[in-house]
Amino acid sequence: MKFLGYVRPDGRVGTRNHVLIFPTVICATAVAQMIQREVPGTVTVDHPHGCGHMGEEKDLIVRAMAGVCSHPNVGGVLLVGLGCELITPEVVSGAMLANRRCELLSIQAEGGTRGAVQKGKDLAARLVAEIAQDEREPTDISALIVGTNCGGSDTLSGLTANPAVGAAADRIVAGGGTVILSETPELIGAEHVLSRRAASAEVRRRIYEITAATEELAMKAGVDIRNSEPSPGNKAGGLTTLEEKSLGAILKGGTSPIRQVISYAERPIESGLVIMDSPAHDAVCNTGMIAGGAQIIVFTTGRGTPLGAPTAPVVKVSSNSGLYRRMVDNLDVNAGSVLEGTETVDELGERLFREIVSVASGRLTKAELLGHNEFAIHSLGLNV
Repeated sequence: MKFLGYVRPDGRVGTRNHVLIFPTVICATAVAQMIQREVPGTVTVDHPHGCGHMGEEKDLIVRAMAGVCSHPNVGGVLLVGLGCELITPEVVSGAMLANRRCELLSIQAEGGTRGAVQKGKDLAARLVAEIAQDEREPTDISALIVGTNCGGSDTLSGLTANPAVGAAADRIVAGGGTVILSETPELIGAEHVLSRRAASAEVRRRIYEITAATEELAMKAGVDIRNSEPSPGNKAGGLTTLEEKSLGAILKGGTSPIRQVISYAERPIESGLVIMDSPAHDAVCNTGMIAGGAQIIVFTTGRGTPLGAPTAPVVKVSSNSGLYRRMVDNLDVNAGSVLEGTETVDELGERLFREIVSVASGRLTKAELLGHNEFAIHSLGLNV
C-alpha cells in the first residue's frame, strides 16, 4: 500500500504542506501570531523558550526547534526572532536540514512590532505562494514515521485501543516504515518485557538505562513514581498500579523487534520500532516525536482528550464506545468494537492502519478540523 505525500528535496516525505511561522524566542510569539492571523495558509506555535538556556538544555531546545522547522510536513518556515536572544533565527536555521524554504525576521532590525509584522506578512505570503506549487505523489509506506502516544488511559486502553495500535504498528514496520514508542515513565515496570525484544545488547542496555534514569530523577524530587502513578484520572478509569498502566501502554509498539533507543527530539536512523526517551506529558511527548520526524501521531485515550499538534495530524483512538459517543467531535476511531465483539484486535488494527494511510494522504483528523495545535518542548530546567 502507498500513501500520497509531499516528497522533499532531502528525500523525506510530508503528510502535510504547512507554512510555519515559528518564534525562536518567547519575546517574538505575539509578532508570529499577528503574522499568522494576517496570512491565510500559515500555522504558528506558542512556547516559553529561546533565552537563558544553558548546556544540555540549550542543545535540546535547538534540536527540537530545528527538527520542527525542517520537518517534512513543513513546506516553508518563517523564523521570527527578537534580535538579542540566545536562540536566534540564525541559530535555528543553522541547525536545520538543508534544502528548506526558510526566511528569517528580526523584530529589532525591523524597528519594532509594526515593521516586523509588515515584513513578516510579505515573507509569509511569498512562502504560501511557493508551496502552492507542491503536489502529492504516491509514496511507499517505508517513508512513514508514526509516533504513538496515550493519554487519559483507562483499564480498557490496554485491552482494546493500545493492542489495535500495536497491530497497525506491525503493519507499518512490515512495510518498511518506522514506529516510535515514547513516554519513558510509562515503560517503567515493563522494562523486562521490552528488553526481550531488543535487537541488540546496546538497545537492551539503553531500555534499562532510560527507565532507571527517569525513576532516579523522580526520586531526587522526592517522588516515588511507582506509588504516585497512575494519575487520578487513570485510577478513576480503573487502573491500579504503574506496572499495570505500563504493560498496557507498551502494547502500542506491537510485536516487532526494537531497533533503536533515541533521545528526545532525535531522528531515528533505524527503520522499524524505536523508543524515544521522553516525558509522559502528552503535548511534550508529541512535540518530541514530531521534532524527530514523525509525520503523523496515533493517540489512544480512555478518558478523552482534544489534543492536536500544529504541524502533524493526530489520530485519536477511543478505548470504549461510551467515551467515543460523548466526545465524537474529538475522536477519530472507536476501539470499543473489540470489547463489544464486532471486531477482533487484528481487524481493528487493519482498519486503523488504513486510517493512518488515509490521513497521511490528506484526510483531516478531528483535531485538525477543530484547530487544536498544542505544542510544548521538553525543558530540563537548566536556565537562568
